[in-house]
Amino acid sequence: MPAEAASSAAEAAGAPREQQQQQQRRRRRGRARARTEALLHTLKRSRRVKANDRERNRMHHLNAALDALRSVLPTFPDDTKLTKIETLRFAYNYIWAVRGRAPRR
Repeated sequence: MPAEAASSAAEAAGAPREQQQQQQRRRRRGRARARTEALLHTLKRSRRVKANDRERNRMHHLNAALDALRSVLPTFPDDTKLTKIETLRFAYNYIWAVRGRAPRR
């Protein structure tokens, strides 16, 4: 009996280990091959370039929208360009003034 208990204890300890190995194998199925360090570096660089491009486009569109907003706001003098925050604050206060309400601070 003690020998049987020892063997079943060993099987019980081995079972979770086998389950863990099977789970790891399942996780790796999505990736067909291990990636080399050079390939990882190339992928990281490619992702960074794409992220930089998305950020550049985002800022381009934001600046274009702020330029369009500046063009409809009445500013004095006309030769000074409002900053981004000044444009937003001025637009906010202008909308409140047009509605006939006092601006909040």
